[in-house]
Amino acid sequence: MTRPRLSAFSVLTFSALVILTGCFGPPAPAPTGTSTATTTTAAPTTSPAAPTTASPTAATSPPAAPPSTAAAPPSSAPTSPPPTSPPPTEEPAPGGLPEQVAPLTIYYVAVDDNGVSGPLIGCGDSLVATTTAPVRFTDQVRPSVEALLSNKSRDVGLSGLVNVLYQSSLTYAGGELAGSTITIYLTGQFMLGGVCDIPRAKAQLEYTAMAAAGATSAQVFVNGRPIDEVLSLK
Repeated sequence: MTRPRLSAFSVLTFSALVILTGCFGPPAPAPTGTSTATTTTAAPTTSPAAPTTASPTAATSPPAAPPSTAAAPPSSAPTSPPPTSPPPTEEPAPGGLPEQVAPLTIYYVAVDDNGVSGPLIGCGDSLVATTTAPVRFTDQVRPSVEALLSNKSRDVGLSGLVNVLYQSSLTYAGGELAGSTITIYLTGQFMLGGVCDIPRAKAQLEYTAMAAAGATSAQVFVNGRPIDEVLSLK
């Protein structure tokens, strides 16, 4: 039986493998997953620690208190201006009446009207109330009587009424109200046109004074004497 022959190349290859194995030894073990995981997780544990602790510290600090005004001195507080007194037109004058603006009521005569247009007086005449433009006054009696006495026209416009006092020179001197009676005082002289003008003149004065004072009766004195006594001489 013949033995197989080894070629020279096979012998050289085997020898080379033996030599390499003796020089380098067995291969080093491959790194395990445990050491890699430990290295990977150790790095981030210390890195975010600084911002994590710094943030809550700033959030928990109390805010600054707003400036207080309680300690302001009393002089800095605004003071309200003193109340102003009402206009004098709304306050009564000492011992008098409040000022007001209103028309005046003046009485004139409707001759031969027989009491149709107003109170019956004299020789079958009527007494008729008229009104003026608004007038400012405190005592309505004075401006009413003065308006009557200052009218120097016999005819009252186109109304058909007559003023029998237009020629008289009379001046209002004063007046007083006692209860429901108004008393007025005149100075001067009457100038009338006849007997029928006597009751007309008296009625014009009395009714004008009563309307101004809100009275129900009137007394008239001329130069300190009752009007009936003065007119009885006419």
